[in-house]
Amino acid sequence: MRLAARHLLLLAATPLLLGQAGPRLVPDISSRSVEIRYSFTGAQLLLFGAILYPGGRVPTRELDVAVVLRGPVQPMIVREKQRIAGIWMNADSHRFGSAPGFYAVASNRPLNEIVDERTAAVYELGLQNLQLSSGGGAQPDKERRFEAGLLELRTREGLYAEIPDGVEISDRVLYRARIDIPSQVPVGTYETETFLIDRGKVIAAATKEVEVRKTGFERFVATTARRHEFLYGLAAVLLSLGLGWGTAALFGRRG
Repeated sequence: MRLAARHLLLLAATPLLLGQAGPRLVPDISSRSVEIRYSFTGAQLLLFGAILYPGGRVPTRELDVAVVLRGPVQPMIVREKQRIAGIWMNADSHRFGSAPGFYAVASNRPLNEIVDERTAAVYELGLQNLQLSSGGGAQPDKERRFEAGLLELRTREGLYAEIPDGVEISDRVLYRARIDIPSQVPVGTYETETFLIDRGKVIAAATKEVEVRKTGFERFVATTARRHEFLYGLAAVLLSLGLGWGTAALFGRRG
């Protein structure tokens, strides 16, 4: 539901659909797919494009551009640790029904300088404007505490990021942004959203998709774990027992 609603907002931001003559974005991506292999240490995507103006008339004032790369939504559980009797233990937890597995937003200037608060909230521009679906039942103070914890954790892992100087605009026509993807990025269909902003308002928007997928042996392991959970778990236990027995036998002979 949230994804469909955001798509409607993106369509509404396109002036041509409203019967108005306005600028149009033509985005592209350096690669439509990212393959995760055993040696994958991360990647960098180049998101670039052009701004087409009606009649080719380039405005004299500077416009702003924000680019979002958003991963597939997934349920998440955030646990809060407390030190009890000198030992760090899980003291509380909170479940989010859906949150993006990856989120990065790049812009040519800090977001608070190019969009007003309402526009940022509507288009989920910035980490503080992410609409995290809570599991419900929690007090507002607790929800806010765990939301802050989730944002901090994901930012530390490199899975959430804001890049305030990450978009370069040339001659008010061409733009480009580079976004780093960490090695632990989740697989799935990613969406890039490009926003053209004028005096705090989104006046044009466009989207593209990127596939992040595992290949080779990693794909085989992931597929087996998903389709045959019991056999995968049994194999993992047997492998652990075999390695333990082999290690014990090796050191036993040396002794």
